[in-house]
Amino acid sequence: MSSSVLGLVRASHPEPTVAVTAVAGLLAWGVGHRPAGVVAVVLTVLASQLAVGWSNDALDADRDAAVGRTDKPVAAGAVRRRTVALGAVAAGLATPVLALATNPVAALWATVGLVAALLYDWPLKSTPLSVLPYAVSFGALPAFVVLALPGAPAPPGWLVAAAALLGAGAHFANVLPDLADDARTGVHGLPHRIGAAGSRLAAAGLLLAATATLVLGPAGPPSWAGLSAVAAAVVVPLVGWYAGRAAARTGERQVAAFRAVMLVALIDVALLLAAGRVV
Repeated sequence: MSSSVLGLVRASHPEPTVAVTAVAGLLAWGVGHRPAGVVAVVLTVLASQLAVGWSNDALDADRDAAVGRTDKPVAAGAVRRRTVALGAVAAGLATPVLALATNPVAALWATVGLVAALLYDWPLKSTPLSVLPYAVSFGALPAFVVLALPGAPAPPGWLVAAAALLGAGAHFANVLPDLADDARTGVHGLPHRIGAAGSRLAAAGLLLAATATLVLGPAGPPSWAGLSAVAAAVVVPLVGWYAGRAAARTGERQVAAFRAVMLVALIDVALLLAAGRVV
């Protein structure tokens, strides 16, 4: 693999790209898509994630270089900024085209999710509205997956709301390890304005709300597994908070909090996939 191709892969934010794409594929399978439908969903979401990841690194190249982010391939010189930007444009244009392999309504939701995510990259990242693109983009994902199914009714409101809450919580959690670097380069999104403690509380609260929505939203009484997930969404952030208090440095405390809320996010993802079977 050439260095430029490897740089493009690294600039795509491969971990979240693979994770979100896999969740979309599993959700598509869970709601009843045939193999061709699952492939259409996976390719659409993959293109969308590539567009968002590449545009993020292209736009943040100067900031990443200023704080010495050697893990960022554009800032480290492993791939040209222009190459990453062109890749973002190509992937962005491909997203609605691939989504149209399902149906126009589903393609509209896929496009809404993409546009919302791109608006985070610019210009909302440094504004009090920084959480909004995450909520809209995550909420649009299950809407796209469900509506892409031939003859499917509108997705239930609780499913879209839970995904939006999950996305909003992920925003506050995702920023925690980078608060110091962001402050040095002038990023002032909502998490930066409410501070580390406020962001930890916001992440935990939003993810707890997402968990409760996924457990209580479907018809019928909640299962014991679901109630256990709600309990975990309460306990895990508290454990992370206590672990963080024992850490010597601020950065270590932020990482401990990040890991705790990410564990709750994983529980929510599992619930989201299970919810696909009751849609």
